[in-house]
Amino acid sequence: MRSVFYSIVGILLSGLAGGVAGWAVTALVGWNGTMGAFVAAVIGMVVATGVWIGITVLLRSLGLAR
Repeated sequence: MRSVFYSIVGILLSGLAGGVAGWAVTALVGWNGTMGAFVAAVIGMVVATGVWIGITVLLRSLGLAR
């Protein structure tokens, strides 16, 4: 049960980081509308995946996850 909780927390943290990154990039460039939303979604997914991988590698190297 605890591993499910930690997975949910990791997903939320990764998604938050991806969402903020996608929004920040499109706001910085000044894109809005459909194209801005599409670019923000792609950037957000890439960043969220990278954060998830980073968290997983970190926890495994510290011996906190299998």
